[in-house]
Amino acid sequence: MSFLTKALVSARWLSEALRARGSTVRVLDASWFLPKLGRDAKSEFRSRHIPGASFFDLDRCSDRSSPMDHMLPPAFAFADFGSRLGVTPGSHVVVYDRSEHGAFSSPRAWWMFRVFGHSDVSVLDGGLQAWIRDGQPVEEGKARKHEPTEFTATLNRAWVKTYQDILDNVETKEFQLVDARPAGRFRGTDPEPRDNTEPGHIPGSINIPFTTFLAPSGLFLPLDQLRAIFQQAGVDLQRPLCVTCGSAITACLAALAAHQCGHSDVSVYDGGWMEWYTRAAPELVISEGRGKHL
Repeated sequence: MSFLTKALVSARWLSEALRARGSTVRVLDASWFLPKLGRDAKSEFRSRHIPGASFFDLDRCSDRSSPMDHMLPPAFAFADFGSRLGVTPGSHVVVYDRSEHGAFSSPRAWWMFRVFGHSDVSVLDGGLQAWIRDGQPVEEGKARKHEPTEFTATLNRAWVKTYQDILDNVETKEFQLVDARPAGRFRGTDPEPRDNTEPGHIPGSINIPFTTFLAPSGLFLPLDQLRAIFQQAGVDLQRPLCVTCGSAITACLAALAAHQCGHSDVSVYDGGWMEWYTRAAPELVISEGRGKHL
């Protein structure tokens, strides 16, 4: 991990970095929306995006053979994807999204670059709305094409937890598990956004909804407040930590928050609740609602 690269950068910083002579910054719009919202992230990119940005398609940059949503692709596929976006080993990648929260899916792209060995990556704090609020320009149209680069990727398997890892941890408790979904989905009282999946949570997991880490402005909260959030939830940032959510999107926002607090080795349960509900025995689906019935 390069500690010279800030995980979060401001709109003002990005604007100046893009104008700098010899800039190595590559800006990627990693917007993604839950299908039931009916929003088309790629279409919205074409209507308005940061000048020079390319669209990072989280659904396409995934393991297309998996029945689960946007699971990590093989390393060679991620390398090819990054190459076609014009990313080089020397690029400083800055990702953002257009969520009204300020951040939603862009931390997933941030984590993906890091887990595949490219540590020179940052998230635009506050996302597109912060960029516009700062008076920065936007453009419309398709992304500019880039010549393929010599981009490589190597997966850090220690940062990826599987279903079996999570199942074993129910007994061993080797690592803490934070679930970033909204409280109602965690408790089992509010519906999941995907068909054939009931709400609830993994035994022993701790709920910190991803929005808890964000200010009303969409910016990440100051460091002391982030630390206090983890502490009040009973999370020890000196111990191993894994994060999860519905399908490992907002889990990465929690990973970024922990990273800001100095915990740079947070792992992610890539299958998330979607996989756990599908595979786990009914007694391992903890819910105040319907739960799971065979």
